Amino acid sequence: MITYLVTGGAGFIGSNFIEYMFGKYKDIKIINMDKLTYAGNLENLKSVENNKNYIFAQIDICNKEAVQGIFDKYDIDIVVNFAAESHVDRSIKEPEIFVKTNILGTVNLLNISKNAWIEGDHFKEGKKFLQVSTDEVYGSLGATGFFTETTPLDPHSPYSSSKTGADLMVKAYSDTYKMPINITRCSNNYGPYQFPEKLIPLMINNCLNKKDLPVYGDGMNIRDWLYVEDHCKAIDMVINNGKIGEVYNIGGHNERPNIYIIKTIIEYINKNIDSEVDERIIKYVEDRLGHDKRYGIDPGKIKDELGWEPDTTFEVGIVKTIKWYLDNKAWMDNITSGEYQKYYKNMYE
Repeated sequence: MITYLVTGGAGFIGSNFIEYMFGKYKDIKIINMDKLTYAGNLENLKSVENNKNYIFAQIDICNKEAVQGIFDKYDIDIVVNFAAESHVDRSIKEPEIFVKTNILGTVNLLNISKNAWIEGDHFKEGKKFLQVSTDEVYGSLGATGFFTETTPLDPHSPYSSSKTGADLMVKAYSDTYKMPINITRCSNNYGPYQFPEKLIPLMINNCLNKKDLPVYGDGMNIRDWLYVEDHCKAIDMVINNGKIGEVYNIGGHNERPNIYIIKTIIEYINKNIDSEVDERIIKYVEDRLGHDKRYGIDPGKIKDELGWEPDTTFEVGIVKTIKWYLDNKAWMDNITSGEYQKYYKNMYE
Protein backbone atom coordinates (compact mmCIF):
# COMPACT_ATOMS: atom_id res chain seq x y z
CA MET A 1 0.00 0.00 0.00
CA ILE A 2 1.43 3.36 -1.06
CA THR A 3 1.33 6.02 1.65
CA TYR A 4 0.90 9.63 0.59
CA LEU A 5 1.59 12.66 2.74
CA VAL A 6 -0.60 15.44 1.35
CA THR A 7 0.20 18.81 2.87
CA GLY A 8 -2.47 21.49 2.74
CA GLY A 9 -5.03 18.77 2.08
CA ALA A 10 -7.89 20.70 3.70
CA GLY A 11 -7.51 23.52 1.19
CA PHE A 12 -9.12 23.92 -2.20
CA ILE A 13 -6.90 21.88 -4.52
CA GLY A 14 -5.61 19.55 -1.80
CA SER A 15 -9.07 18.42 -0.73
CA ASN A 16 -10.12 17.86 -4.33
CA PHE A 17 -6.94 15.82 -4.85
CA ILE A 18 -7.64 13.61 -1.82
CA GLU A 19 -11.21 12.98 -3.01
CA TYR A 20 -9.93 12.20 -6.50
CA MET A 21 -7.30 9.76 -5.28
CA PHE A 22 -9.65 7.81 -3.02
CA GLY A 23 -12.16 7.72 -5.86
CA LYS A 24 -9.56 6.16 -8.15
CA TYR A 25 -7.53 3.94 -5.82
CA LYS A 26 -8.62 1.55 -3.06
CA ASP A 27 -5.16 0.42 -1.94
CA ILE A 28 -3.60 3.71 -0.83
CA LYS A 29 -3.22 5.51 2.50
CA ILE A 30 -3.37 9.29 2.68
CA ILE A 31 -2.16 11.38 5.60
CA ASN A 32 -3.56 14.88 5.30
CA MET A 33 -1.34 17.35 7.11
CA ASP A 34 -2.86 20.82 7.33
CA LYS A 35 -2.41 23.76 9.68
CA LEU A 36 -6.08 24.70 9.19
CA THR A 37 -5.58 28.39 8.49
CA TYR A 38 -8.57 30.42 7.32
CA ALA A 39 -8.47 28.70 3.89
CA GLY A 40 -8.35 25.14 5.26
CA ASN A 41 -11.66 23.49 6.04
CA LEU A 42 -12.28 19.90 7.09
CA GLU A 43 -15.84 20.19 5.79
CA ASN A 44 -14.23 19.81 2.36
CA LEU A 45 -13.39 16.20 3.26
CA LYS A 46 -16.65 14.88 4.72
CA SER A 47 -16.76 12.27 1.96
CA VAL A 48 -13.50 10.62 3.09
CA GLU A 49 -13.27 11.33 6.82
CA ASN A 50 -14.46 7.82 7.74
CA ASN A 51 -12.18 6.05 5.27
CA LYS A 52 -9.94 3.69 7.26
CA ASN A 53 -7.00 4.67 5.05
CA TYR A 54 -7.41 8.41 5.68
CA ILE A 55 -5.62 10.16 8.55
CA PHE A 56 -5.75 13.85 9.40
CA ALA A 57 -3.01 15.65 11.36
CA GLN A 58 -3.29 19.34 12.22
CA ILE A 59 0.34 20.36 11.71
CA ASP A 60 2.15 23.41 10.34
CA ILE A 61 4.72 22.39 7.71
CA CYS A 62 7.19 24.73 9.44
CA ASN A 63 7.00 22.70 12.68
CA LYS A 64 10.08 20.46 12.50
CA GLU A 65 9.23 18.24 15.45
CA ALA A 66 5.65 17.62 14.38
CA VAL A 67 6.52 16.87 10.76
CA GLN A 68 9.32 14.57 11.88
CA GLY A 69 6.80 12.77 14.08
CA ILE A 70 4.68 11.95 11.04
CA PHE A 71 7.69 10.46 9.24
CA ASP A 72 8.65 8.51 12.35
CA LYS A 73 5.16 7.05 12.65
CA TYR A 74 4.44 6.31 8.99
CA ASP A 75 6.52 5.04 6.09
CA ILE A 76 5.84 7.91 3.69
CA ASP A 77 6.28 7.07 0.01
CA ILE A 78 5.03 10.21 -1.73
CA VAL A 79 4.91 13.81 -0.48
CA VAL A 80 2.53 16.09 -2.39
CA ASN A 81 3.10 19.63 -1.18
CA PHE A 82 0.01 21.78 -1.68
CA ALA A 83 0.55 23.72 1.55
CA ALA A 84 1.04 27.39 0.72
CA GLU A 85 -0.14 30.89 1.34
CA SER A 86 -1.55 31.68 -2.08
CA HIS A 87 -3.47 34.95 -2.23
CA VAL A 88 -1.61 37.71 -4.04
CA ASP A 89 -3.43 40.57 -2.31
CA ARG A 90 -2.53 39.19 1.11
CA SER A 91 1.08 38.70 0.04
CA ILE A 92 1.33 42.39 -0.81
CA LYS A 93 0.12 43.28 2.68
CA GLU A 94 1.94 40.54 4.63
CA PRO A 95 4.91 39.21 2.61
CA GLU A 96 6.74 37.69 5.60
CA ILE A 97 4.00 35.09 6.13
CA PHE A 98 4.44 33.93 2.54
CA VAL A 99 8.21 33.61 2.85
CA LYS A 100 7.86 31.57 6.05
CA THR A 101 5.27 29.10 4.83
CA ASN A 102 6.10 28.82 1.16
CA ILE A 103 9.90 28.77 1.36
CA LEU A 104 10.92 27.75 4.87
CA GLY A 105 8.04 25.29 5.18
CA THR A 106 9.00 23.65 1.91
CA VAL A 107 12.64 23.38 2.98
CA ASN A 108 11.54 21.75 6.24
CA LEU A 109 9.54 19.15 4.30
CA LEU A 110 12.45 18.56 1.93
CA ASN A 111 14.95 18.06 4.75
CA ILE A 112 12.80 15.61 6.67
CA SER A 113 11.80 13.71 3.53
CA LYS A 114 15.45 13.47 2.40
CA ASN A 115 16.63 12.17 5.74
CA ALA A 116 13.85 9.59 5.89
CA TRP A 117 14.33 8.32 2.34
CA ILE A 118 18.08 8.28 1.81
CA GLU A 119 20.11 5.11 2.35
CA GLY A 120 23.84 5.56 2.03
CA ASP A 121 24.43 7.37 -1.23
CA HIS A 122 21.04 6.69 -2.84
CA PHE A 123 17.33 7.09 -2.20
CA LYS A 124 14.97 4.23 -1.49
CA GLU A 125 12.95 2.98 -4.44
CA GLY A 126 9.46 4.38 -4.93
CA LYS A 127 9.90 7.67 -3.08
CA LYS A 128 9.03 11.04 -4.59
CA PHE A 129 8.54 14.66 -3.51
CA LEU A 130 6.08 16.53 -5.72
CA GLN A 131 5.99 20.31 -5.39
CA VAL A 132 2.73 21.90 -6.55
CA SER A 133 3.59 25.32 -7.94
CA THR A 134 2.05 28.00 -10.14
CA ASP A 135 2.43 29.61 -13.55
CA GLU A 136 2.89 32.93 -11.72
CA VAL A 137 6.57 32.08 -11.19
CA TYR A 138 7.10 32.89 -14.89
CA GLY A 139 5.88 36.47 -14.57
CA SER A 140 3.66 38.08 -17.18
CA LEU A 141 3.08 37.50 -20.90
CA GLY A 142 2.32 39.93 -23.66
CA ALA A 143 -0.53 39.47 -26.11
CA THR A 144 1.07 36.38 -27.65
CA GLY A 145 3.16 33.40 -26.62
CA PHE A 146 2.93 30.84 -23.84
CA PHE A 147 4.87 29.74 -20.78
CA THR A 148 6.91 26.58 -21.28
CA GLU A 149 8.99 24.70 -18.75
CA THR A 150 12.08 26.53 -20.02
CA THR A 151 10.61 30.04 -19.70
CA PRO A 152 12.87 32.07 -17.37
CA LEU A 153 11.47 32.56 -13.87
CA ASP A 154 10.43 36.19 -13.40
CA PRO A 155 7.97 36.53 -10.49
CA HIS A 156 6.41 39.91 -9.75
CA SER A 157 4.55 39.60 -6.43
CA PRO A 158 5.64 38.47 -2.96
CA TYR A 159 3.42 35.42 -3.45
CA SER A 160 4.91 34.35 -6.77
CA SER A 161 8.42 35.17 -5.55
CA SER A 162 7.95 32.93 -2.53
CA LYS A 163 6.71 30.09 -4.75
CA THR A 164 9.70 30.63 -7.04
CA GLY A 165 12.03 30.40 -4.05
CA ALA A 166 10.39 27.15 -3.01
CA ASP A 167 10.69 25.72 -6.53
CA LEU A 168 14.38 26.56 -6.63
CA MET A 169 14.95 24.85 -3.29
CA VAL A 170 13.20 21.72 -4.58
CA LYS A 171 15.41 21.83 -7.67
CA ALA A 172 18.48 22.29 -5.44
CA TYR A 173 17.64 19.12 -3.52
CA SER A 174 17.36 17.29 -6.83
CA ASP A 175 20.65 18.66 -8.16
CA THR A 176 22.61 18.43 -4.91
CA TYR A 177 21.30 15.27 -3.25
CA LYS A 178 19.76 13.52 -6.28
CA MET A 179 16.45 13.57 -4.43
CA PRO A 180 13.53 12.19 -6.49
CA ILE A 181 11.32 15.20 -7.19
CA ASN A 182 8.90 16.69 -9.66
CA ILE A 183 7.55 20.22 -9.87
CA THR A 184 4.16 20.97 -11.43
CA ARG A 185 3.14 24.51 -12.40
CA CYS A 186 -0.53 25.01 -13.00
CA SER A 187 -2.72 27.78 -14.32
CA ASN A 188 -5.65 29.26 -12.36
CA ASN A 189 -7.76 26.50 -10.82
CA TYR A 190 -11.49 26.72 -10.26
CA GLY A 191 -14.16 24.34 -8.99
CA PRO A 192 -15.66 23.10 -5.68
CA TYR A 193 -14.33 24.12 -2.25
CA GLN A 194 -12.42 27.21 -3.37
CA PHE A 195 -12.17 29.86 -0.66
CA PRO A 196 -14.15 32.96 -1.68
CA GLU A 197 -11.21 35.35 -1.70
CA LYS A 198 -10.56 34.02 -5.22
CA LEU A 199 -12.23 35.49 -8.29
CA ILE A 200 -14.85 32.91 -9.29
CA PRO A 201 -16.33 31.98 -5.87
CA LEU A 202 -16.15 35.63 -4.77
CA MET A 203 -18.18 36.74 -7.78
CA ILE A 204 -20.69 33.91 -7.38
CA ASN A 205 -21.22 34.72 -3.72
CA ASN A 206 -21.51 38.46 -4.32
CA CYS A 207 -24.02 37.91 -7.12
CA LEU A 208 -26.18 35.74 -4.88
CA ASN A 209 -26.06 38.42 -2.18
CA LYS A 210 -26.47 41.34 -4.62
CA LYS A 211 -23.16 42.86 -3.59
CA ASP A 212 -20.83 44.84 -5.83
CA LEU A 213 -18.48 42.81 -8.00
CA PRO A 214 -15.04 44.43 -7.65
CA VAL A 215 -13.05 44.35 -10.90
CA TYR A 216 -9.40 45.40 -10.95
CA GLY A 217 -8.46 48.01 -13.56
CA ASP A 218 -10.24 47.44 -16.87
CA GLY A 219 -10.89 43.75 -16.19
CA MET A 220 -8.81 42.68 -19.19
CA ASN A 221 -6.15 40.76 -17.27
CA ILE A 222 -6.11 37.29 -18.84
CA ARG A 223 -5.73 33.96 -17.06
CA ASP A 224 -5.74 30.36 -18.25
CA TRP A 225 -8.47 28.51 -16.33
CA LEU A 226 -8.09 24.87 -15.28
CA TYR A 227 -10.88 22.82 -13.74
CA VAL A 228 -9.55 21.43 -10.48
CA GLU A 229 -10.35 17.77 -11.21
CA ASP A 230 -8.27 17.97 -14.39
CA HIS A 231 -5.40 19.30 -12.29
CA CYS A 232 -5.74 16.41 -9.82
CA LYS A 233 -5.63 13.93 -12.69
CA ALA A 234 -2.44 15.55 -13.99
CA ILE A 235 -0.72 15.43 -10.60
CA ASP A 236 -1.54 11.73 -10.25
CA MET A 237 -0.02 11.08 -13.68
CA VAL A 238 3.15 12.99 -12.80
CA ILE A 239 3.49 11.07 -9.53
CA ASN A 240 3.25 7.74 -11.33
CA ASN A 241 4.98 8.42 -14.62
CA GLY A 242 6.72 11.78 -14.48
CA LYS A 243 10.44 11.65 -15.19
CA ILE A 244 12.42 12.26 -11.99
CA GLY A 245 13.69 15.82 -11.69
CA GLU A 246 11.40 17.25 -14.37
CA VAL A 247 9.02 20.22 -14.33
CA TYR A 248 5.58 19.84 -15.91
CA ASN A 249 3.29 22.73 -16.83
CA ILE A 250 -0.43 22.04 -16.43
CA GLY A 251 -2.77 24.34 -18.33
CA GLY A 252 -6.41 24.28 -19.29
CA HIS A 253 -6.43 25.77 -22.81
CA ASN A 254 -9.04 28.15 -21.43
CA GLU A 255 -7.66 31.68 -21.57
CA ARG A 256 -10.26 34.27 -20.61
CA PRO A 257 -10.16 37.94 -19.48
CA ASN A 258 -11.37 38.48 -15.93
CA ILE A 259 -14.30 40.61 -17.11
CA TYR A 260 -15.45 37.73 -19.35
CA ILE A 261 -15.47 35.40 -16.34
CA ILE A 262 -17.50 37.87 -14.32
CA LYS A 263 -20.04 38.52 -17.06
CA THR A 264 -20.44 34.78 -17.62
CA ILE A 265 -21.31 34.28 -13.95
CA ILE A 266 -23.75 37.21 -14.01
CA GLU A 267 -25.45 35.87 -17.14
CA TYR A 268 -25.96 32.39 -15.67
CA ILE A 269 -27.35 33.67 -12.39
CA ASN A 270 -29.55 36.23 -14.17
CA LYS A 271 -31.09 33.56 -16.42
CA ASN A 272 -31.36 30.73 -13.91
CA ILE A 273 -31.47 32.13 -10.38
CA ASP A 274 -32.27 35.83 -10.02
CA SER A 275 -33.23 38.13 -12.89
CA GLU A 276 -32.40 41.18 -10.78
CA VAL A 277 -28.70 40.34 -10.91
CA ASP A 278 -27.14 42.10 -13.89
CA GLU A 279 -24.01 43.97 -14.96
CA ARG A 280 -24.97 47.06 -12.97
CA ILE A 281 -23.32 45.49 -9.90
CA ILE A 282 -19.90 45.45 -11.59
CA LYS A 283 -17.65 47.95 -9.81
CA TYR A 284 -14.30 48.84 -11.35
CA VAL A 285 -11.65 49.47 -8.69
CA GLU A 286 -8.03 50.60 -8.66
CA ASP A 287 -5.76 47.99 -10.17
CA ARG A 288 -3.71 45.76 -7.90
CA LEU A 289 -0.03 46.54 -7.41
CA GLY A 290 2.15 44.61 -9.86
CA HIS A 291 -0.88 43.01 -11.51
CA ASP A 292 0.38 40.65 -14.25
CA LYS A 293 -1.44 41.20 -17.54
CA ARG A 294 -1.61 37.72 -18.99
CA TYR A 295 -0.77 34.12 -18.15
CA GLY A 296 -0.92 31.32 -20.70
CA ILE A 297 0.52 27.83 -20.39
CA ASP A 298 1.78 25.49 -23.09
CA PRO A 299 1.07 22.00 -21.66
CA GLY A 300 2.68 20.23 -24.61
CA LYS A 301 5.30 18.46 -22.51
CA ILE A 302 2.84 16.73 -20.17
CA LYS A 303 0.66 15.81 -23.15
CA ASP A 304 3.54 14.37 -25.15
CA GLU A 305 5.26 12.53 -22.28
CA LEU A 306 2.32 11.44 -20.10
CA GLY A 307 -0.73 11.70 -22.33
CA TRP A 308 -2.54 14.25 -20.15
CA GLU A 309 -5.06 16.69 -21.54
CA PRO A 310 -7.79 18.66 -19.75
CA ASP A 311 -11.18 16.98 -19.99
CA THR A 312 -13.27 20.00 -18.99
CA THR A 313 -13.86 23.00 -21.22
CA PHE A 314 -14.43 26.31 -19.50
CA GLU A 315 -18.03 26.44 -20.72
CA VAL A 316 -18.78 23.14 -18.98
CA GLY A 317 -16.58 23.74 -15.94
CA ILE A 318 -17.97 27.16 -15.04
CA VAL A 319 -21.55 25.85 -15.03
CA LYS A 320 -20.53 22.87 -12.88
CA THR A 321 -18.79 25.26 -10.51
CA ILE A 322 -21.69 27.69 -10.20
CA LYS A 323 -24.11 24.81 -9.60
CA TRP A 324 -21.84 23.40 -6.89
CA TYR A 325 -21.85 26.69 -4.98
CA LEU A 326 -25.61 26.97 -5.40
CA ASP A 327 -26.05 23.45 -4.03
CA ASN A 328 -23.66 24.12 -1.14
CA LYS A 329 -24.82 27.47 0.20
CA ALA A 330 -24.36 26.28 3.79
CA TRP A 331 -20.67 25.67 3.07
CA MET A 332 -20.32 29.18 1.64
CA ASP A 333 -22.25 30.77 4.51
CA ASN A 334 -19.96 29.06 7.01
CA ILE A 335 -16.84 30.16 5.15
CA THR A 336 -17.90 33.80 4.90
CA SER A 337 -19.01 34.21 8.50
CA GLY A 338 -17.61 33.88 11.99
CA GLU A 339 -13.85 33.41 12.29
CA TYR A 340 -13.38 33.67 8.52
CA GLN A 341 -15.10 37.02 8.19
CA LYS A 342 -12.06 39.14 9.04
CA TYR A 343 -10.18 37.65 6.07
CA TYR A 344 -13.07 37.77 3.68
CA LYS A 345 -15.11 40.92 4.00
CA ASN A 346 -12.44 43.56 3.32
CA MET A 347 -10.37 41.63 0.82
CA TYR A 348 -11.37 43.74 -2.16
CA GLU A 349 -12.30 46.99 -0.41
